[in-house]
Amino acid sequence: MEPRRIRQGEPGRLKVIFTYTQERVDKIRTVPGRLWHKEEKVWTVPHDGQAVARLIKLFVGERVLLAPSLSHGPAPKPGFEVPPLLDKVRAAARVLHFSPRTERVYVGWAKRFLSRQTGMRPEDLGEAEVARFLSDLATDGVSASTQNQALNALLFLFQRVLGKKIGLLKGVVRAKRPRQLPVVLTRGEVLAVLERMAGTPRLMALLLYGAGLRLMECCQLRVKDLDFDQNQIMVRSGKGGKDRCTMLPTSAREALRAHLEEVRRQHEADLAGGLGNVALPDALARQNPAAAKEWGWQWVFPATSHYVDRETGEQRRHHLHETVLQRAFKEARLKSGITKDASCHSLRHSFATHMLEDGRDIRTVQELLGHKDVNTTRIYTHVLQVGGRGVVSPADRMGLIF
Repeated sequence: MEPRRIRQGEPGRLKVIFTYTQERVDKIRTVPGRLWHKEEKVWTVPHDGQAVARLIKLFVGERVLLAPSLSHGPAPKPGFEVPPLLDKVRAAARVLHFSPRTERVYVGWAKRFLSRQTGMRPEDLGEAEVARFLSDLATDGVSASTQNQALNALLFLFQRVLGKKIGLLKGVVRAKRPRQLPVVLTRGEVLAVLERMAGTPRLMALLLYGAGLRLMECCQLRVKDLDFDQNQIMVRSGKGGKDRCTMLPTSAREALRAHLEEVRRQHEADLAGGLGNVALPDALARQNPAAAKEWGWQWVFPATSHYVDRETGEQRRHHLHETVLQRAFKEARLKSGITKDASCHSLRHSFATHMLEDGRDIRTVQELLGHKDVNTTRIYTHVLQVGGRGVVSPADRMGLIF
């Protein structure tokens, strides 16, 4: 039988790792201050003077493996408690209207950083600790974008939560940023993938390619964002919190209309059953909570089931999870025999590249994609030159035939 494991967790807490049984869960729930970490799938308990002895007694009769660092008495208490600080990070992120995903990422990095500062007070933390943490990430082999994400999260932690400014970070080992061109599918490859998809995932993939949408922009479309009269899609709160307008592909119009008829019938059935709520932007949720049941605010691509909101306790219908489309796309790509390491985002790359191939102005493509800087859009001009388009190979000039 697999032993129970007790390890040092974040400052002031112990991780208790065990194979699930209802009996063991009932036991751990008797410990005051226990917490279940959904992301890590592990229970933690406060690490006080009697914690280890209490846990060993709790699992009496079972084999328990104790981490070596715990066999020499309790861990030193930090000068601050991590959970309250993480709550402050969440609160600060919500004040600035960060997306739930950004909030989770920032809390995750803050937790990871603070867990390494055992025994230190918040006023003692500064540039040296941040620089050391970032350098450790680089030596661990993380990408440059991951290291930059961690830096942004820590700057947010210090400036918004701890109220300290971080100056010049000296001696930081920076992760190298490789120059990578986006993976672009040819028109034939896009068609091959779409032909091997069906239903809602196919319609969503068509919008990614036909309108240049990002994956989550497509998942989070609401009914009111579609304008069939003007053939346009309004993208609300896209990357960077920016709104933009893009085209609604004519090839998707009828399929979208038929899809919305099905969604409306589902919504009316939800209303008849006392349901029909969706999540609203924070301000609107306070000013007009009844809008949660209005047709215009419903998701274009709703999930197949409801969930219970943790804060309000009401049942809501979420938008379709992005992994549904990701799995369908990957399966279709493999069936079509495409060896490129393409993802759903490659459809957006393909949209931009094919628009430029058709002679569209780069500024127009920039606006449709929602890029802040035109230099971001120019990456697709480099893609156009891959393979030497417009340049004759010297082997061809010699007339070589193999």
